[in-house]
Amino acid sequence: MNVHTAARPDGAPIYIILDNLSAHTGADIRRWAMKNKVELCFIPTYASWANPIEAHFGPLRQFTLANSNHRSHPAQTQALHHYLRWRNANARHPDVLAAQRRERARIRSEKGIR
Repeated sequence: MNVHTAARPDGAPIYIILDNLSAHTGADIRRWAMKNKVELCFIPTYASWANPIEAHFGPLRQFTLANSNHRSHPAQTQALHHYLRWRNANARHPDVLAAQRRERARIRSEKGIR
């Protein structure tokens, strides 16, 4: 199935923001992107603060991993899946928004960015 047609039947471009992990820059990935009319947008090296997804990792850690003692990897995976389902259903929940703001501030402060 063509990702572009399935995701954007109107023909609008699809952009994927990536860090510079070597797995993201290989020939197979670039061929896939070209075939599916996806534009790969690489953030600058050492600029995690520029990647919008980074703000979601802090809340994920806070709500599922912080002070946890999961009995197994499957139990931890189940907790992560539970959080992600809740998170997707409650995208505007005040606790989630506050956690995202804190994470953005933390990421910026690591780089001295205001």
